Amino acid sequence: MSASHAKDCRFLGGRIPPEIESFYKNLQDVDQELFRKILKAVVSALEGKDCREVMRSIAESSLVPQERLAHIIAGMHRILSEAIRIPTTSLRQETFKEDLRELRIPEDFIADLSSVVFGSRRAAMEASASQNDPHLPRMEDFKWRVDVAISTSSLARALQPSVVMQMKLSDGKLHRFEVPVSKFQDLRYNVALILKEMNDLEKRSILRILD
Repeated sequence: MSASHAKDCRFLGGRIPPEIESFYKNLQDVDQELFRKILKAVVSALEGKDCREVMRSIAESSLVPQERLAHIIAGMHRILSEAIRIPTTSLRQETFKEDLRELRIPEDFIADLSSVVFGSRRAAMEASASQNDPHLPRMEDFKWRVDVAISTSSLARALQPSVVMQMKLSDGKLHRFEVPVSKFQDLRYNVALILKEMNDLEKRSILRILD
């Protein structure tokens, strides 16, 4: 893949994945009927459906060698997976098509891929991807209070205020911790600093997805 292709392919970032390089290199002699059969099976897989029998049927009936079919399926899966991770408010349809043209994908195939990424089946693919992606438990509830220790074995802590916090996570677990007010102020400062740095990064044009 040339430097210009990597530069212009915005929805994939700065580096073209090897599956996608193999994808466009193995599209020779693939007609639109076969391409659409593969596309339908890959979309079903991204929706969380079992498509092994369909894939087996395609491999048995196709004149294209199975090794080439494997490259086409893997590349198509990667293209669609990457595209549906980007909100349609950030990735325009014409931009997506231009990116695929940079990859030298035939125009008829570009139209089919685009109709999936921006069509009615996108929601089902997004929902399946969200469920299957690795993720940590979410915070469902957060409570806090300021406490003052009156009786304590440490004279240094006597009558010193502290912040008691309790978090309830989506997996049902409760986490309770206590920090001195001074440490809580450090935490508040560092969180604010991280948020500012994230905001600064978002403003850098190199990290934006251009229309």
